[in-house]
Formats: sequence, structure tokens, C-alpha cells
Amino acid sequence: MPIDILMPALSPTMEKGNLAKWLKKEGDAIKAGDVIAEIETDKATMEVEAVDEGILAKIIVPEGSQDVPVNQLIAVIAGEGEDVKAAAGGAGASKPAAAAPAAAAPAPAKAEPAPVAAAAPPPAPASIAQAASGLRLFASPLAKRIAKLEGIDLSKVAGTGPHGRIVERDVKSALAGGTAKAAPAPAAAAAPSAPKPAPVAGPSDEQVKKLFEPGSFEEIPHDNMRKVIARRLTEAKSTIPHFYLTLDCELDALLALREQINKGAPLTDGKPAYKLSVNDMIIKALAMALRAVPDANVTWTDGAMLKHKHADIGVAVSIPGGLITPVVRDACHKPLSVISNEMKDLAARARNRKLKPEEYQGGSSAVSNLGMFGIKDFAAVINPPHAIILAVGAGEKRIVVKNDAPAVATVMSVTLSTDHRAVDGALGAELLSAFKGYVENPISMLV
Repeated sequence: MPIDILMPALSPTMEKGNLAKWLKKEGDAIKAGDVIAEIETDKATMEVEAVDEGILAKIIVPEGSQDVPVNQLIAVIAGEGEDVKAAAGGAGASKPAAAAPAAAAPAPAKAEPAPVAAAAPPPAPASIAQAASGLRLFASPLAKRIAKLEGIDLSKVAGTGPHGRIVERDVKSALAGGTAKAAPAPAAAAAPSAPKPAPVAGPSDEQVKKLFEPGSFEEIPHDNMRKVIARRLTEAKSTIPHFYLTLDCELDALLALREQINKGAPLTDGKPAYKLSVNDMIIKALAMALRAVPDANVTWTDGAMLKHKHADIGVAVSIPGGLITPVVRDACHKPLSVISNEMKDLAARARNRKLKPEEYQGGSSAVSNLGMFGIKDFAAVINPPHAIILAVGAGEKRIVVKNDAPAVATVMSVTLSTDHRAVDGALGAELLSAFKGYVENPISMLV
């Protein structure tokens, strides 16, 4: 039977993708694990691996195609011993069961609405001898990734790939059937969901355009990244009760230590092994402050507070068309030199859209630094699932009072945006005070 290749969901926010490039052509032999295409998601350009073996019989969606919906058929593989022409001619005939309910859903024409639960397809076959016998489960990398994102228990999924391997279509069939999902807590399942407020209807596109003279503007369609950013920020401001705390930090000791550390950097191939930025030291200071005030290192969920064991700091990086937040994992335990080099690598690959999902998803808090643009202070929008984000302004010379006399110091204003459900005012102030302590006494970050 021909094997359909569908547009994969490569991130939790992905709804459509651009098929940037085919790395295999029709007639090429394909092995499981071969990289066959490059897909542009809303955040990055990612490689797609084949999960089955055979011959690439037909490419349905040509490279360069924009806004290809997730799960749309993009190519067909002829399995072992199959006629390639026949497989190409029957493209789409072997779509996985997960896609069937979508086509069958409109069939009922009765006036009374059908219950949502009744539309669920039957569960996947229960022939899961591998899991029952306690043997190791074999699954493709893509199947594992989707299972992790969707909370699928692979031990409950029947593999239909080569030698019983669990492949993408198996996970999606299980997801559609709902039988392999991790069981929710009884209380959460029984609790009725709170009614969502009705969205406030804004002016239509045509109404907005009529406010301007014809020909006085150019229409630039939104790309996937801008659509996702708009949706997530709207959700964040609509659902997270933000409040803000602002504090001034003196930077002179930090700047002096940074200069001293950079001067002492060893040479590698004639170049310094590292070059610290102020932002690198801010990342470290926030991570250590979260370690010192662990009650602020949390994520809110309706059922429980998630208290994180590590301080994983997301760092907002501007890229063409939007921004992305790569994460420095366990930053409080990493030397400044490691944080610096890791951030340079993450930022460079972010701008080239080469980050992997695990490099920009998750994290327990974030830093957004506009100081290099001369911005004195601002308030950033919290990026779920974080409970806080630190907005960092420019360091500038200011008159301060020391020993009851005016003096000049380099001062930086920072604003902590906080999810009031998770972090109260006093706790946020304690965290910001700890951050200020590390910034103004930076040597404490080295011991």
C-alpha cells in the first residue's frame, strides 16, 4: 500500500508551514531517518525525516509552496515491492485513519447538533505486544516528538512501520482516537470549564482600509510567524493578570568586572575564547535570583502551581519579521563564559531560523533587553508558560545620592512583568531585590 507523507506539525503553535525545499526527488530510494525536505515553521526552518522505507513515487506539493496546512498530503512513497507508477497514480488513497473523521464529519444533515464526543473515531488496534511484553518501544524521532508535544503514551500505540516501528501516522491515529492520551486528573476532568468572555468584535479589514485614501498604503500579508505572535500576545494580555515592578540598578561594578573578565579571556586560534556582554551577566543574575527566591520560579496552571527545579531563562531575540525566545537551560549553574558563547550560538541560529523546538520552548522566565536601542525603560508582555519577564533598559549616567552627597553613577532601569496569579507583589519585590543585589555586587555571581 502506498505511504502518504503529510505536512508535519513541528511545533505546538504550527498550523501551516512553508515547504521550502525537497532534498529528495521523485524516483529516489528512501530509508527511514533520511532527511527528505525542509519545512519553514512559524519559528524556524526544520528538516523532516522519513519514517518509512521505499521509493519517493510522487511529490504532491512542490517546493516553495506557502501556507501548507498541517496534515495535508505532500508526497507519496511506494513501499517495498510496489509499482511506483501505480503508487503515484493512487496518491492520497492511503491516508491514515486520523484524517477520515474530518471528511466524514459534515455527513449528518439533521437539525439537532451531534455531541462532540460521539464524533471521535474508534480506537487504534490493540495489538501492542511490544508494550505488553515489556520490550523496548521502537519509534521514529518524529513520532516521539509529536507524542511528547501531545502527551501521547507510546506504550499504548500500535506500530505499523517497518518491523513494528511506531511512525507518525500511528501517533496521529492514536491522537485522533483519544485512547493513548495520558489520563487527566479526575478533579480536572470533572471540573466544568469556566466560560470564556466573548471576544470584542473590532472593525473589519475593509472598514479599516476605508479610513485611508486609496493607493496611500501597501498591503503586506501576514506570515505564519506574525500571526502566531499576534495570537499568543493577545492571549497573554487577555488571560494573564499582569502587574509591574520597576527598580534602578547601578552598573559600575558590573561593567568593571566585565571588562576585567574579558581582558583575561584566553586565546583560541588567536581569538578570545569568550567576550561577555552586559546581557550575559543579566541572564546569570536573574537565574541566581530565581534560585535565591525559588517561590518565584513557578508556572501557573488551573490545577496546581508548577515549581521549577532549574532556572531556565528565555532571551528575546529579534529576527526578521518577528522575535523568538531561545532558552538558556539551568543558567544559574553555568559559568558566564558558557552563557555568553551559548547565547551567541543560539542568537545566530535563531536569526537563520535553525533552532530546534526544544531550544526555544519551555523555560521558567525570560529577559527582554532593549537597552542597546537606547530605551530607558519599558514593560514586556509575559510569554506563557512563564510567570515573569524582565524588561531591561539602557545603562546611562545619572546623578545619584551617595553619603548624603550627589555623585555620578551608571544606572539601569529594569521592570518585572509578573503573573499575579503565581507571584504576588511582595514576592516579586523580593525577586527584584535579589536581582539588584547580584547586579550591584557582581562578584557574588562567581562564587
